[in-house]
Formats: sequence, C-alpha cells, structure tokens
Amino acid sequence: MNIIIIEDEKPAARLLQRKVEKLGLAITCMLHSVEEAVEWFQNNTHPDLIFLDIQLSDGLSFEIFETISINSAIIFTTAYDEYALRAFKLNSIDYLLKPIDEDELETAISKFKKQVQKNTTASLDLELIKKMLVPQSEKEYKKRFSVKIGQQLKVIPIEEIECIYSENKGTYLHTKENRNYLLDTSLEVIENELNPKDFFRISRKYIIPLTAIKEIQVYTNSRLKIILPTYKEDEVIVARERVSDFKDWIG
Repeated sequence: MNIIIIEDEKPAARLLQRKVEKLGLAITCMLHSVEEAVEWFQNNTHPDLIFLDIQLSDGLSFEIFETISINSAIIFTTAYDEYALRAFKLNSIDYLLKPIDEDELETAISKFKKQVQKNTTASLDLELIKKMLVPQSEKEYKKRFSVKIGQQLKVIPIEEIECIYSENKGTYLHTKENRNYLLDTSLEVIENELNPKDFFRISRKYIIPLTAIKEIQVYTNSRLKIILPTYKEDEVIVARERVSDFKDWIG
C-alpha cells in the first residue's frame, strides 16, 4: 500500500510517520510544500492514501489539486478547526485536528481500510470546498472576533481593529487601543471571513482595514509603506505584487 504525508513541518511529519507505522502501515514518501508535491505527483504513481496538511509553507494544499488531478484517498491533518472542515469530513476519509490523537488516527485508518475493502475510491469534492472557502456575493461577513484572555472571552468589534498579522506561526489582532490578542485561526481563514471592501491583505503577514490607514509612503522596490496609528512592532509593507490591487482597493 502506497501512503504519503504532505506536511510542511518536518518534526510533525516524522511524528505522524511514527504513529502511522505503529499501526502497521508504512509511509512511502514525505513532502513539505505545494511546489514539491506537484512535482512529485507529476513524476510518480499516485498513492492509495494521503495524509494532507491544509496549510503548507508556500500556500494552501488545495492548490495541488488545481494543478494535478488526484483520486487518492485523503485524511486531512490541520491545526485549525474551521467551518470548512465539515466539507472535508463529508468528502474525504476523515480529518484529524493537531495534535493528532492516536485513537482518532487509528479510527481514520480503519475507515480507509473499510473503504478499500469495498473497492470504493475516496474523492475530494474541490468545488464544494471552494464554495465553503470563497466569499459569495451574499455572504454575511464577520462583524466581531472573540478572543480568550485567561479564562474569559473578550468580544472585539471589527471597527476596533487596526491590523491583523502573523508572527512565529501565530495570528494576532492589534486594536486601536494598542493591544495585541492571539487568535486561534490563520490569516487565510480570516481573509475569507472579512468584507473585502473594508479589509485588504497587503502581504503574507498583514491584513489591514481601510479605516486604520494613517499614511501611505513610497517604499523601496516599488512597494508601499503603511503608517498605522498605534502599531509600531514592525514595518507594515504592501508587497510589490499587491501594490496595483491595493491602489484599486483604496480607490
């Protein structure tokens, strides 16, 4: 049986490999990025089963399926328990929330073995997932965030947001009161939950609201620098490839 792991964090990939092998299965190959996975699928026989992380170092793993047609069975592994996981559960073998529980892993593999015995092929309904992830014209966008502070939850309306940024694999919300709050989701997910008329992802690191822009300065390499009222932890730069769209966004 041909089984591969696609996971950008190598220690996590090795840990998953040990857990899978403990259940009597062997891992054929481990891949760590969208680019590496696409190249591998183009030059190798597709596996029977893929353990697939959703967020890879160079993008979302869905980009693999937009380039390569894959009919392998899939068990998703993710650190984010978002609404789209319902679609994953319906259209794949299973999904496992990190840190991966060994009992849940064994259950997922049992599902896969039963499906193999029935000679059925697990398929990924990419269009359904896209509908879950891509903003629709009548979508109701996020109006507030809830953040955990100790044992309490604090509600922050989007009007109080100065920027949302990623740092050291964490996602943070910075408010106009000059406070930072850790969020339990990713910039990719948040980007799809916010109204694109009001928020713009200027780079891989930052999402900013139009109302928080204090000043826009010309920066090196055809980029732009955004000055925000209170956020001073790092330079807020519009990536060169997003400058044109950013200018259209601000009107």
